[in-house]
Amino acid sequence: MTDALDLAFTNGALFDGERYHAGPTHVGVSGGRIVLVGEEVLAAIGPDTEVVELDGRLLHPGMNDAHVHPVEAGMEMLGCDLSEGYTREDYLELVRDYVERNPDVEWIVGAGWQQAAFPGGAPLGADLDAICADRPIILSNRDHHSAWVNAEALRRCGIDRDTPDPADGRIERDAAGEPTGTLHEGARMLALRHAPEPSFDDMYAGFRVGQRKLVGYGITSWQDALIGQYGNHSPLFYDVYRRAEARGELIGRVNGALWWERSLGLEQIPAFLEKRAAVAGGRFRADTVKIMQDGVAENQTAAMIEPYLVPGRECRHSDNSGIAFVDPAKLPEYVTELDRLGFQVHFHALGDQAVRGALDAIEAARRANGPASTTMHLLAHIQIINPADVPRFAELNASADMQPLWASYDPQMVELTVPFLGEERVGHQYPFGSLHRAGSHLCGGSDWPVTSADPWLGIHVAVNRRMPEGHPDYNPRVFLEEERLELDVALRAYTLGGIEANGRHEELGRIAPGQLADLVVADRDPFAAPVAELHLTRAALVYVDGALVHAADAVPA
Repeated sequence: MTDALDLAFTNGALFDGERYHAGPTHVGVSGGRIVLVGEEVLAAIGPDTEVVELDGRLLHPGMNDAHVHPVEAGMEMLGCDLSEGYTREDYLELVRDYVERNPDVEWIVGAGWQQAAFPGGAPLGADLDAICADRPIILSNRDHHSAWVNAEALRRCGIDRDTPDPADGRIERDAAGEPTGTLHEGARMLALRHAPEPSFDDMYAGFRVGQRKLVGYGITSWQDALIGQYGNHSPLFYDVYRRAEARGELIGRVNGALWWERSLGLEQIPAFLEKRAAVAGGRFRADTVKIMQDGVAENQTAAMIEPYLVPGRECRHSDNSGIAFVDPAKLPEYVTELDRLGFQVHFHALGDQAVRGALDAIEAARRANGPASTTMHLLAHIQIINPADVPRFAELNASADMQPLWASYDPQMVELTVPFLGEERVGHQYPFGSLHRAGSHLCGGSDWPVTSADPWLGIHVAVNRRMPEGHPDYNPRVFLEEERLELDVALRAYTLGGIEANGRHEELGRIAPGQLADLVVADRDPFAAPVAELHLTRAALVYVDGALVHAADAVPA
């Protein structure tokens, strides 16, 4: 090579997307791409080359979040945001503060409370009535599968003792049948559909806040896991990304997951084809379809092979195995057609029955579509997997989309999940190590705003199987130690693994000549530090196409 480099990283450790190199190593960039790796970089440094002295810090590919909701998260940060609280008192104080600061906001909509902060995971609307009785309040919990509402919200939404539970949800009630203020799954939607729709400008403002948060964490690409009409999401998120790309404001590379409306069938596919074609080849793409197959374990709506237990008893519920949102008998037909058309299917699958049903549908697609069926489909959340289904991920080329932050003995796990599963099924949770040993493809995601978007916090829990000491959810007990991942495996999942899952690995995800220069300089070398300190790692410098887009001392994360 004769031309001088635009940018050179020197004297650091390197994770190239698959392997760690202690260094000192050097990487050269020109024209937005990596052109050199190794000692020859030093000879190609010219007078105009920008040189970043790593001084032993780690250089790695840009992080990928394979399951995240940044537009929704950004809007929540700008609204009644409860995500910084951990107790009932915290949440009530945050609501009170928002109500007082926003006297002209008619509908108070927010999110971020944890079910474990309330007995039975069900807060009371009366607590909200005491703060504000004349304006409706609708507050989704942190996983967005339940809502806490006041009496005025129930009144305006027409929810009372005579309102039946929807087929896909449940209304918490007192002994007299009166709603008490917590709505689960489809019942939550009964309330949210009455709240005013956010404006497009609100959504775009949320996108800008959410994107900046992700980029500050070193996340340079992601899959927006729900673009469609559901909860706080909107089909207009598609147009938000298109506007951002047209304006040159889209920093990250984004795959959008188009929402599969579960009340419809194959007739919605032509609209998906149009949306995919309109953004083909861009920074933003829409080549994934999101199917939410079940709920969540903490409110017993995750679809299970066997019914949930009654806590404190030996018997099982005879009538509650969770909810399958899409008819399991029709799911293989839908997935087969989407696969035939080249769409990736991104399943929300927490319970072991939802996981099995998703794998069965992928298997049907592989069988029907033959050698042409090569798209890697994703199963997100994968909380409970029957051991018989673990090897099927590799057999079917299905990616295990992990949310590692959930794999710990946090209060939600201890109080609202373990008692309803029983000892055997508790041991089937988040089997990341088993999946890796079986040859499964792994990618990492946060599900932010459900939990923190910080990838190093997720990696910390994937490696340690517990939250870091000092975290509000810290429990010294290790959660299923045999399911730990090694650091290189976990970091691969958050870099190249996510890129592969999003189908962009031909030019992203590795530090190698020819790859796009989406790179992160960490503030340390985590491979040289104790694993108990992984969560302390931060993105010091973040580059996209070789251009600096974040510096920790200049832009807040």
